[in-house]
Amino acid sequence: MKTFRCHCGNQLYFENVQCLACGRKLGFLPDVLTLSALEPAGDNLFRALAPEAQGRLYRPCHNYSHEDACNWMVPANEPDAFCQACRLNEVIPNLDKPGNRTLWIRIEQRKRRLVYDLRRQHLPVFPRSSHPDTGLGFAFLEDHPETETLEFSDHINDNPVMTGHANGLITINIAEADDVERERMRVQMNESQRTLLGHFRHESGHYYWDRLVAGSPYLGRVRELFGDERINYGQALERFYNDGPMPDWQLRFVSAYASSHPWEDWAECWAHWLQINDTLETAATIGLAPVESMKADLRERIDHWIRLAGHINLLNRSLDQPDPYPFVLSPPVVDKLALIDEIIANSGFTD
Repeated sequence: MKTFRCHCGNQLYFENVQCLACGRKLGFLPDVLTLSALEPAGDNLFRALAPEAQGRLYRPCHNYSHEDACNWMVPANEPDAFCQACRLNEVIPNLDKPGNRTLWIRIEQRKRRLVYDLRRQHLPVFPRSSHPDTGLGFAFLEDHPETETLEFSDHINDNPVMTGHANGLITINIAEADDVERERMRVQMNESQRTLLGHFRHESGHYYWDRLVAGSPYLGRVRELFGDERINYGQALERFYNDGPMPDWQLRFVSAYASSHPWEDWAECWAHWLQINDTLETAATIGLAPVESMKADLRERIDHWIRLAGHINLLNRSLDQPDPYPFVLSPPVVDKLALIDEIIANSGFTD
């Protein structure tokens, strides 16, 4: 995630809503992927001051102006009340229940980071309301659902809520936004890393398998590296949870869970690809990695990433904190990441 500049020259960050130097209102412009200072233009419209916007008019997303849960804008010529990220929501938690608003806002922050990354890679991000067969949607549910339905949903009242993906709908249990509960689950599941943004990245991998791999010319090569996804998924997961990962999983998989089934291997590698590219962009922006690292081919990017991740881990150890990146990228995993990189680069989608 890169940083941005206000009209006054002050440095801005992705989640900011006001410049602390000049006091201007800020909004993220998803059509040009930049955070911009805004000037009131009347009738709830604002003129964007970022050069990329060329003076165009925008209005705040409904969740910006009414819920303080978003900082994205909607181009004035679009009829939607919600921004490109918020219009993906199909179900949100009951915001009248104590604590739910805080969890929901945390979830929305991570979702916007995911959508930014997907848009930056020119991947398709369309709601199921306008693309029912191929669109993307989100349902944010709790284990005892008292949910507010925003759009049609076909699986409400499942209990307990399982974070996952089905038919373009990504479901997130809002308990994952609770740091204590998420850490409890990480220990219980014996996972080396479990983050809220990581869930979004992983589940988006399942969605883009359907969009970019299934039925595509890449399917054969994907099966060669990740395995044949036609093996029984339920039986594979049951075997994984009963018997654990294969003893030598570190030699071929990025995580133990990736060894459970080819679909999970793909999703775990997809999540790592997003994590690596997002963090390298941040590092290049603040001077911790060379700018050319973002323009290098995948294997060179991996070299930059391994050095950066090692430095980050060492810094955390000095702060008596766990390693933020407790993974090893073996040669077979790098090959998988390279194929994902190729598929994304040649996906053929434009904004």
